[in-house]
Order: sequence, then C-alpha cells, then structure tokens
Amino acid sequence: MPISSAFAQRLSKNLPDIADHFGTPFHLYDESGIRETGATLKTAFAQVVQFQEFFAVKALPNPHILHILREMGFGFDCSSIPELILARQTGAGGSDIMFTSNNTAPEEFAAALGNGGCILNLDDISLIDKVPYLPEKVAFRYNPGARRTGNAIIGKPEEAKFGVPHDQLIAAYQHALARGAQHFGLHTMLVSNERDYRYMLETTQMLLNVAMWLRAETGITLDFINIGGGFGIPYRPEDTPLDLAALSHGMTSLLENFGTEYGSVPALYMENGRYLTGRHGVLVTRAINHKDSYRRYIGVDANMSALMRPGMYGAYHHITVHDKHDATELEIVDVVGSLCENNDKFAIQRSLPHIEAGDLLLIHDTGAHGHAMGFNYNGRLRPQELLLRTDGSVTRIRRAETLDDYFATLNFAPEDWQP
Repeated sequence: MPISSAFAQRLSKNLPDIADHFGTPFHLYDESGIRETGATLKTAFAQVVQFQEFFAVKALPNPHILHILREMGFGFDCSSIPELILARQTGAGGSDIMFTSNNTAPEEFAAALGNGGCILNLDDISLIDKVPYLPEKVAFRYNPGARRTGNAIIGKPEEAKFGVPHDQLIAAYQHALARGAQHFGLHTMLVSNERDYRYMLETTQMLLNVAMWLRAETGITLDFINIGGGFGIPYRPEDTPLDLAALSHGMTSLLENFGTEYGSVPALYMENGRYLTGRHGVLVTRAINHKDSYRRYIGVDANMSALMRPGMYGAYHHITVHDKHDATELEIVDVVGSLCENNDKFAIQRSLPHIEAGDLLLIHDTGAHGHAMGFNYNGRLRPQELLLRTDGSVTRIRRAETLDDYFATLNFAPEDWQP
C-alpha cells in the first residue's frame, strides 16, 4: 500500500529540494508517522493490566529512531552486542531490554548481563549452563512444532532453528529454577508480517495454555507472556491492514478470562519492529538510465544493497514517481539497480508513468528491514538515512558510506602465524 497520504503530503512539496540538498539515494523516515503509530499501539492495549512493547532493533537500528521510541516508553528487543549498545545509548537497561539471541556466544551473554542487565530470553535448554549467572527475569523462546501457518517469511515452526521444543520446556524451566532464577516469562515468535489478527489470538491462547501447564508441572507462575512481533503492514495497494482493534479486544478478553480463572494475569509483552516504522519510510532514488531490450528497464542510482527484500524473496514495494501521480500514460517496466545480479530489481513488469532520467522515484514502506539489511556486494556503498521531523525540517541521521569506510577493514597491522 502506498505510504499514508499525510506522509506523502509532508514529503512531496519539498522532495526535489531535499534531494538536491542531500543527494540521492537515501532512506527517509517520517517522525510524525512513527509517533502516531506508536501512540495507536499503546492506546489499543491500554486496557491490559501490564503491557510493554519492545521495539525490534533489527528493523531500524538507528539511534535517532530509537530515542523517539524510548521517549514513547517503549523498550527494545536486541539480539546482538551492537543492538544492545544502541538500546543502552537511549538510557534503556534492565527490564527495558529483551535479549533474544540464538546460537549465542559467551561474549554476547557477558554483554547482555553487563551495563544494567536485561531480560534474558533463552533459545535453547543447552544455553542455561553457558550463562555466567541468570538475571532477575528469565524467559524461554518456545517452539510448539507443527502448527497452522501460512506465513512464508518465517516458515514452519518444526523446520525453524529457533526455540525450545515442547518436550524440553518443563526441564528448561526446572533447570533455570535450580540455577537461581526467580521470575519467568514465556516467549514465542511464529509469524512475520502477519495481517490476520486471528493468528495472533491463537498464539496468545497457546501461550496461556502453556502457562497453565507450566504452573501445574513446576509451580512456576509466569510474570509475562511475549507473543513476539510479526504484526504485518499492507505493502500492496489491495492488502487489508491488520485489524488492531479486533486484535487488542481479543487479547484483552483472553487475559481477563485467564485472570478470572487463575487469580493472576501475566503481563503482555510484544516486540514489533515493522509495524511501528515500516510504513513510515521511503527509499528515494533517481532515474539515471533506461534500456530497451526484451523489456524496458529503468535504471536508478540505488540498488539491492539499499533494499534487499525484493531481490531476496520477491517482496513487493509500491513505487511512485514524484510529481507524476496523475499521469494517464503508463508503461510496463522493470526498475533495476546496478549490481551484477539479475535479482537486483525493485519492481518487475510494473505499470508506472513514463520515467525520464532525473526523475525521482519513491520506493515505499522501507522503514523496517531496508537499510538494516544492507550489504556491500560489488563494492556498492550503503546510502544515507534522513529523518523528516515533525516541524517539517529534515535531518541526516546516518551519512552514506564512503570508500574510506569500505577499505577501513583492509587497513591493519600485519600479523602472521607460522606452524
């Protein structure tokens, strides 16, 4: 789906001047939109006794964005040392950070437990003894095995590398209890970019059922359940948005019913990234070439290293051409970058207005898993990031990579080993 009309209006009137000032390509994020979506999420779950969103740092790991989200009261979901550092730079620490890693190295556990600690969410029973000590709050990532799913991005749970299988879960909590853990949670992450709210309700009910089972088998009463992230956004114009109102109403009812029956209600945690920032970003790129072959190709000055989702798994991103919204003459084109890979395409056989060299193209919904998934194949450099402030000004929040950056890791003191 195209970016919101409000975002489009805020951006379009000044886009040529912004592009001339900063140069293209760039990712640009809309602060007003991020704040509005964050407020909507908080309002939707205001009736839950204890609710906390942990923004998935992997979606948009920029400190300027994280500071905005921290101001709104959100915590952070981290899975690496750099993500921990970024989160802590906002002032977050302790129960503000959920550290969910997999195949975790000792130095990562050390970083997670230091500098204010975190909620430690373990991916496997074997990791319990590899942690130097267990923090105040410990959770396990649960993998239920075979389950109804139509979610192609995350795949089938029984084939996923993530999570503690059902038949190991009791032993995991018992072992953590023996090691001194006192407060527990339960986490799962079974979908990505899911817009069917009923699936999320099934996940919530599943976690509450497991909570009852854990209490019966171990005596542990969970402090929280964490349904993970995965709230989807409508990338295509015809996509139906997630019904957040129905989702929040259903989750609130499930938690209230649980509390009525068992006398206590676990806190509800979630860790969305895409839902908060995805629709509030665009990749702005300039047309620089066209090629007429068996197809018509529009070459732009960005490439797959700035947005790999279309090339990686055929993801759709809406594209508009600045100042040509009302064009009636359309043509079928592939919009391509300059990598030596044939999947370096932002759009395939897309109907767009006639594009001339110099035209600005907006690739929509890049506010999550866009710049963050960048890479340097072919020696291509990742673009800058800009922030459209609530007052209409634009701030550069990450400069573009330079040749010095690219060659920096080749500048080091020689070191050899001899047998």
